[in-house]
Amino acid sequence: MTLLISVFAAIIATIVWYKNAPKDDWKVGTLALMYWGASLMWMCDAIFEYAELKEEFFQPAVADMINDSFLGLTVVALGLIIWLVVLLVKDPKGVLRAKFLAKKN
Repeated sequence: MTLLISVFAAIIATIVWYKNAPKDDWKVGTLALMYWGASLMWMCDAIFEYAELKEEFFQPAVADMINDSFLGLTVVALGLIIWLVVLLVKDPKGVLRAKFLAKKN
């Protein structure tokens, strides 16, 4: 489930990035790269887990699927938080910069 959730998040972020590709004001490309990196990590995890469990890999317990779903959603949420921090630090539209400069004067 972690792989599936992160791949869906990566695909959605990539589509949003591609629609606004010439100007990436919202830095969605960074978000898409984070999600694709997480997807690659979960793919490697799935390969090694399959090598260990063989056919049992395709018969997960319900509790394991729920835990994996929560982990996948947590990874997506953490990616969004990191993206928000990057967006606030880069401040592409200069909103925060203008706000802080207006208070100084």
